[in-house]
Amino acid sequence: MLRENPCIKEALLYEQLESEFEDGKKKVRCRTCERFCEINIGKSGFCKTRMNSDGKLYTLEYGDISSISANPIEKKPFFHLFPGSKALTVGSYGCNFSCPWCQNWDISKSVPNPARCNYVSPEKLVRIVKEKGCQGTSISFNEPTLLFEYSLDVFELAKKGGYYNTYVTNGYMSTEALKLLVEHGLDAMNVDVKGCEEAVRKYCGADVGKVWRNIKEAKRKGVHIEITTLIIPGVNEDEECLRSIASRIRKDTGENTPWHVTQYYPAYRALDFGLYKGRTPVEILERAWEIGKEEGLDYVYIGNVPGHPYENTYCPHCGALLIKRYGFDVVSYRITTENKCPECGECIPICSKFGGILNKQ
Repeated sequence: MLRENPCIKEALLYEQLESEFEDGKKKVRCRTCERFCEINIGKSGFCKTRMNSDGKLYTLEYGDISSISANPIEKKPFFHLFPGSKALTVGSYGCNFSCPWCQNWDISKSVPNPARCNYVSPEKLVRIVKEKGCQGTSISFNEPTLLFEYSLDVFELAKKGGYYNTYVTNGYMSTEALKLLVEHGLDAMNVDVKGCEEAVRKYCGADVGKVWRNIKEAKRKGVHIEITTLIIPGVNEDEECLRSIASRIRKDTGENTPWHVTQYYPAYRALDFGLYKGRTPVEILERAWEIGKEEGLDYVYIGNVPGHPYENTYCPHCGALLIKRYGFDVVSYRITTENKCPECGECIPICSKFGGILNKQ
């Protein structure tokens, strides 16, 4: 059965452990993410997407697509990566975090079921990229690391077709997985830094230090990095936490790294955990924006508040409005073809090859 279902494929990153059961079949350790789950025969790990069958680890959702859509790259959000382009965005099921506020809980908290697998081959997915007029791919919606094996195959084909590849991720992949993703064509990651050490451990069951390690390593390997923090009152909106995130971004990836501070609204089990009952007040988001600027970041953006002036891109040198946005739409684009501010000549760190709207006034 395992070999007959296209959504079931042997995992790439795992090892058999020394201890054996009485029948000689081995427990395995998954090496895809930083949980490094040790999995007994017939069982799955924390994310429920990988199962030990007879001492071999299998992914249960290779190409099992739960959601697919052609999205503006700004929706990821990527604001400095090919503005105005579209990315074919796909997701599957499951997550390796336990966030009670999950915005995509209907798929991230679901367990893959190979019996009802919606298989889309890597070849077909790249054909859809072309058919939909997209310029790239984005593995998103649920945690993309769980589609690791599929991502590698998609990325290779997409690069051959001249498309870019992105991840929207919690950044908790293993260093080995990150290395392979980059080698197979990962161009950009938007990493969701969910808070400071205590909050991430309490609510997500994870070590945020591993996330920062991956951000820094991905940047070193030439991956375009943007950071998102969903601002949740009572979890990560205090000034000390926000300053630590902003300063860490500047230290690890530089002042040109975009930081998106986005508005939260209650979802999934947020209220069960006593979290804030309404949307994050805009005043808190504006204070987060100010903190980011005070800590030396050149590009800080407020998200989920369409029409707010801080969703636009301004020149860090002269303050000129360079990219005007409304929600996920680029309304005007004034950066020159040399990626400079038209007013003062400041170099603007932006990838614009696929924009299709350059010099639109």
